[in-house]
Amino acid sequence: MSSDRISRRVGAIAPSATLAVSNKAKALRAAGENVIGFGAGEPDFATPAHIVEAAVEACRNPVNHKYGAVGGQPELKEALAAKTLRDSGFECAPADILVTNGGKHAVYNTFAALLNPGDEVILPAPYWTTYPEPVALAGGVTVPVLTTAPNGFRATVDQLEAARTEKTKALVFVSPSNPTGAVYSRDEIEAIGKWAVEHDIWVITDEIYEHLVYGDNEFHSLPVVVPEVRDKCVILNGVAKTYAMTGWRVGWMIGPSDLIKAASNLQSHSTSNVCNVAQAAALAAVAGPLDAVVEMRAAFDRRRRTMHSLLSGIEGVVCPEPQGAFYAYPDLSGVLGRTFDGVTPTTTLELADLLLEKAKVAIVPGEAFGVEGGARLSFALGDDDLGEGVGRIAEFLS
Repeated sequence: MSSDRISRRVGAIAPSATLAVSNKAKALRAAGENVIGFGAGEPDFATPAHIVEAAVEACRNPVNHKYGAVGGQPELKEALAAKTLRDSGFECAPADILVTNGGKHAVYNTFAALLNPGDEVILPAPYWTTYPEPVALAGGVTVPVLTTAPNGFRATVDQLEAARTEKTKALVFVSPSNPTGAVYSRDEIEAIGKWAVEHDIWVITDEIYEHLVYGDNEFHSLPVVVPEVRDKCVILNGVAKTYAMTGWRVGWMIGPSDLIKAASNLQSHSTSNVCNVAQAAALAAVAGPLDAVVEMRAAFDRRRRTMHSLLSGIEGVVCPEPQGAFYAYPDLSGVLGRTFDGVTPTTTLELADLLLEKAKVAIVPGEAFGVEGGARLSFALGDDDLGEGVGRIAEFLS
């Protein structure tokens, strides 16, 4: 068989590790196993009723049975501009917004429209598993910057500067962070933004977890803190996390007019408009009250404290307290090399496989996020399952 049967560029894409873990856990459950999954990056709540009702009504309107505007329904884009000003203080025009088929599509569009072959993108690690793939598809090169638990998984300007070369075109900045739950302070954001401006570097800031911050931590939008970055800044967002709408597939990107135009042209040939019914649901979400968000955040806050306490009580496990999103990211390097049930895992990938096989608990190993030694555990699951699942991990590792 010819080695060129599948394109080399697409053939090199790694499947989503987080989805792979979820799918494996689902398959074991279907086979009758009592598996508790910490892999899913989605709220365990139903989409709020008023959003669902808006979608039902949209289904009945024949206008929504036809093609729509490629870049998004005008009324939704107006609502997104208002929502962005309300939630982060960033002012933009509807024309600065492109509505996409979920947050991943916004990421793909951005890199495809921005990068030329050989352009480098600085990406703090651990990073969300999807980021490097669209960079590579666009011919770009991901340059990881390693962050660590002692530093709260936050990259410093010195680290970014050390990674910068004459080929650096963009920085991916995520706060609150998936997978670590880290939240950057305003001062840290200001320093990073000014560094990007000084060196004429694009900033791609993913703000999809903006409402999920806990304790004294606060969300700050980088282009609000450093307005000078605006002409070379792309904001990525979506309804998935804030409104428990992962399956509705509505995201958006906000950026300079020339980039939005280029991304819109690309989208006109790849997907055309986002589903009109899903856009109607998104409109109801972003224009409606945040009551359900407040309730979800309170539940997540309770669970993160529980998970942090339980994980920190396991010998050899170091777990920084999550500051945002709905993930804990414990350092498991202290248990690697020990023998459990006759098996000695030396990587977190091996440990994750062992926990799934023996303890029937699914976690996402650090290798999925570009760094060995840690793992991501979502606390977006019921309190009973959370306690039972971490209890299984503790018992197996004891």
